Amino acid sequence: MEATDFTKDMPGRLVPTIEGALAYVPNPLPGAHDLQIDVPTMRLLALADNALGELKGATQQLVNPWLVASPLLYREAILSSRIEGTIASPDDVIMLEAGERPAAQDERRMGDTLEVLNYVRAMRYGLERIGELPLCLRLFRELHSKLLSGVRGAQERPGEFRRSQNWIGPYKGAPISEARFVPPPPDRMHEALEELEECLHAEARREIPLLIELALLHYQFETIHPFRDGNGRIGRLLIPLILCERNRLPSPLLYVSSFLDRHKEQYCDLMLKVSQTGDWLSWIRFFLTAVKTCCRESIEQARGLMELRDSYHQRLQTARSSALLIKLIDQLFSRPSTTIRAAAELLGVTPAAASNNIRKLVEAGILEKASSRKRNQVFVASEIRRFLRDRNESRQ
Repeated sequence: MEATDFTKDMPGRLVPTIEGALAYVPNPLPGAHDLQIDVPTMRLLALADNALGELKGATQQLVNPWLVASPLLYREAILSSRIEGTIASPDDVIMLEAGERPAAQDERRMGDTLEVLNYVRAMRYGLERIGELPLCLRLFRELHSKLLSGVRGAQERPGEFRRSQNWIGPYKGAPISEARFVPPPPDRMHEALEELEECLHAEARREIPLLIELALLHYQFETIHPFRDGNGRIGRLLIPLILCERNRLPSPLLYVSSFLDRHKEQYCDLMLKVSQTGDWLSWIRFFLTAVKTCCRESIEQARGLMELRDSYHQRLQTARSSALLIKLIDQLFSRPSTTIRAAAELLGVTPAAASNNIRKLVEAGILEKASSRKRNQVFVASEIRRFLRDRNESRQ
């Protein structure tokens, strides 16, 4: 990163850091009157806002929005992690969560799958905490602790802001002299984080349309890069959390990682361009396009999931013990795998009765056996599982 990469319009300053390199320290985010939002951007904002409203409306009739939100969360965890080079398939995630290590899985793949599951756990934890604690630096650290707990990033101080200089290079292990971007040194990082926390709660910033504010907040967090590892995933995880905290969505239904993964180079380039030249509008337009596109995808996914659930209920209307079967089916939308032991605990019945209910779902084509072991067999809802895949991959 060279001083010549930055113009006089950059929304920050360059400061010296280790090994004679320069680091970038962002200014506080621009206020409502500092942003020059043009007509095309306002039109795009209206489209994104409308799409967000349609997404909220598409699931309002559900007593439990998590019937739709959970499959979308698993999908987001897989895609957000993939942006960072962490690769796990829906099958890997489902089987590991059920307690069975998928066959022929090497140690790296095992670690990747654990990281994806941690993303799911971090999101669920965050949703619980925003009912008790406002979005703040403390919550950022708690989410980071959940994300990196027990995985290969555990040596990267889970739950702690970094104490040393980090940088983003063209390849893993690149020296700082080859860095494409160098975030603030630790002392300046803490100042920038405090300013970011103030922005989260400043009443004056409510004048800025929320989706534009989300674009600004996401840029600022990623630019500060406060952790040694996991910054991208925490930054993307905060987007649905803020939408829920601000009551724009009843549950985390909007995730933008599918769009960002498909446009990864542009995603990184436009945030860097903000730092270098102060070009906020190009980044904001990109972010609004991501929101609009992913809202449409989520609406399609939500409708598909609700139709699938209705079809399951119709298949079992005449079945004996249908109330228990319906309860078991609804649980599969939250977690698309089960075992006889898990079903018995959920339904409050004996293992024999749970086995009988699982057998009925297998016969109805809702569950299928996914493990070869004789005890503690895992059963998977394969039709729900396909919703965990990127919709664009599913069409290929």
